[in-house]
Amino acid sequence: MSRKPDPSVVRVAGPWTHRDVSANGIRLHVAELGEGPLVLLLHGFPEFWWSWRHQLTALAEAGYRAVAVDLRGYGDSDKPPRGYDGFTLSGDVAGLIKALGAPRAHLVGHAWGGATAWTVGAMHPRVVSSISVLAAPHPLVTRRAFRRHPRVNSHVLRFQLPLYPERWLTSENALQVAKLLSAWSGPKWRSAPEFDEVIRRCRQAMTVPGVAHSAMEYYRWAVRSQLRSDGRRFAEAVNKPMQVPVLQIHGALDPITLESSARDSLPWLGPSSEFRYLPEVGHFPNQEAPHTTSRLITEFLQKLS
Repeated sequence: MSRKPDPSVVRVAGPWTHRDVSANGIRLHVAELGEGPLVLLLHGFPEFWWSWRHQLTALAEAGYRAVAVDLRGYGDSDKPPRGYDGFTLSGDVAGLIKALGAPRAHLVGHAWGGATAWTVGAMHPRVVSSISVLAAPHPLVTRRAFRRHPRVNSHVLRFQLPLYPERWLTSENALQVAKLLSAWSGPKWRSAPEFDEVIRRCRQAMTVPGVAHSAMEYYRWAVRSQLRSDGRRFAEAVNKPMQVPVLQIHGALDPITLESSARDSLPWLGPSSEFRYLPEVGHFPNQEAPHTTSRLITEFLQKLS
């Protein structure tokens, strides 16, 4: 039987600095690089902070303080048994901004990280300077998409089962993570030299004890809350236009987040918002087209300064 990796295995060496930050009652692991206005990078599933490695260096070179965080339950951050609801996750990010000593931050989020960025923008607008989201429609659009496109979101329904999804994800050293990354990405990235390393590191990160369960709890709350009072309160809380500009980046080949869903986020966009569509890119623009994605984010932020 293979040994489960220690959480510190996700502290990949690089030009960045790793440290722990206490926020919202838990410990969050971050990788930080550069000086200037704070840009907080929020990863998606099935990844961890390292998915932002290209943006960390690009943003630092452009004069920003770039910080990539392992979200609650992921990587080397704490993995409490609860707190995977939208209210608490947005509180994690708002608390992290304050703990990092900044009054405000530019939020950049992919998939679940993007959904969290939208939520922070609605619930904690005073700490948000701008929002950039990749493969992440507004949370209320995503809710509707679960019902309208069940085949596209079949994985979401599978993840509602107890225990089985965690076993499925972590079996054979998280082989399913490799299959998901391959199925959700564009063909150019799958043939790229770095893809094998991405697969290896994400599989390793998913087998850190507690990560698979925590990752599934994000999906479980998102679906089950729709039938509960906390879900109704969440919908009311996020149903307001952003007060800041929003940059949407969407891959043309994304099989699980449809372009129509991304464009349906229009009612919640703030002033001077932008939409960028990337050909030959799937669900992971920050990794599949790192230079283009970094340039789009940097140019968007520079317009706001």
